[in-house]
Amino acid sequence: MPNWRRAYVPGGTFFFTVVTDRRVPIFGHPAARAILGSLLRRCQLKWPFEINAIVLLPDHLHAIWSLPSGDTAYPRRWGWIKKEFTKNWRLIGGGEQAVSPGRERDGRSGVWQPKYWEHTLEDEDDFERHFDYVHYNPVKHSLVRCPHEWPWSSFHRWVDAGVYDRHWACSEDARRTMKFDEIESTVGE
Repeated sequence: MPNWRRAYVPGGTFFFTVVTDRRVPIFGHPAARAILGSLLRRCQLKWPFEINAIVLLPDHLHAIWSLPSGDTAYPRRWGWIKKEFTKNWRLIGGGEQAVSPGRERDGRSGVWQPKYWEHTLEDEDDFERHFDYVHYNPVKHSLVRCPHEWPWSSFHRWVDAGVYDRHWACSEDARRTMKFDEIESTVGE
């Protein structure tokens, strides 16, 4: 088993990939999206942090978070979100995958993959690459032709703020110039 090491940078900005167990498309269900959105907002009230970017796909999500100065506790936040989501999902009769006896002994469910990917964003260029990657992800997965067509993304907020043009990355030429090989090789998509 790999030795999972997390980067603890006080007040850092981090890119995350969080995946459902066996990539079951749980987030295709409106109730699952509503539960997750509510929990993210509740988590921000309990332990403040900024969601710089987020995209929710059927079987995973990508997010960029910035923590307050001196704070390194993103694992506490993700642990709480995953635990509370699982409880709420089960309460409404949401399905989950069968788990091995070992995973059951460890208290794991069949809703989320046990781990998640985290990358500390090191500078403005790293942030911008991952920021674009988050918003381009529905196109990458052939769910839509343009980022603005995917409703479960912070892309729309950034269009309203003037960061993106509404038709960003819609042309074939623009798609060919998107270079995310480095990011994709690390997140395992």
